[in-house]
Amino acid sequence: MSTSPTTRNMHEDDLLEDFNSREISLDGVSKVVHVAGTGPAVIVMTEMPGISPHVARFSRWVRDAGFTVYMPSLFGRDGAVVTADEGVAVFKRACVSAEFRAFAAAGPASSPVTLWLRALAKLAHAECGGPGIGAIGMCFTGNFALSMMLESSVLAPVVSQPSLPFDDTSATGLPSDELLAVRQRLEREDLTVLAYRFEGDQICKAERFAAFSAALGERFVIRVLPDSAASQDTTPFFQRYVKTPHSVVTAHLIDEAGQPTIAARDEILDFFKHRLVPRNA
Repeated sequence: MSTSPTTRNMHEDDLLEDFNSREISLDGVSKVVHVAGTGPAVIVMTEMPGISPHVARFSRWVRDAGFTVYMPSLFGRDGAVVTADEGVAVFKRACVSAEFRAFAAAGPASSPVTLWLRALAKLAHAECGGPGIGAIGMCFTGNFALSMMLESSVLAPVVSQPSLPFDDTSATGLPSDELLAVRQRLEREDLTVLAYRFEGDQICKAERFAAFSAALGERFVIRVLPDSAASQDTTPFFQRYVKTPHSVVTAHLIDEAGQPTIAARDEILDFFKHRLVPRNA
């Protein structure tokens, strides 16, 4: 029997022993994807600097809520609690990688990795069935869940503290034609996007959410948590480089009943259930 997400030590490397690590090739690109659970699919995209114990804990909560989690390895060492120096090295490599567009000047298109993630969404839906799939992006991958909506199987997108592009805090990181296509789909299919940030987050500022709201309208549903709701018990990378509350359901989550971050987690799980679990299930 796997260990409860709550009883694991977030300061120790996570072996991910309760996930099935698969190498999945799509569109000529292969990536390791950690898969666990049964039920409709949810793709959990890691924050920087990789699949930490905090990210794995969130994936286990999704799994235990009745879903099949697909957690792709996009950067960093899977399951590791990295040092501050290793974390910043991972960050720098991702910023210059051809897969990611970390800066506004990188071009008028979404990060190329989102094409692979859309293909993963289509595969996950075929494997798991149900009305469609969910997707959550965090930090570096935050806005990817929106780009993935160009794949019709994605019905439950969650955007958590989207950080890109780094050099323009009022930009969305998505080209205008993608945003228009997403807005049209939200309205056509009566869908919504859940979006989360901490009030004082200096990486994902209020103007970024304002830009998303202007592009997507009231179907971009914003949740802003007070800074006092953020955990101070973070790992070395966060202690050195993330100076304000940032990671809503992972590194800055306080795993105690009644905490705003737990309420956010529960709202996300309920959102996935509402969109992905058949009404007669």
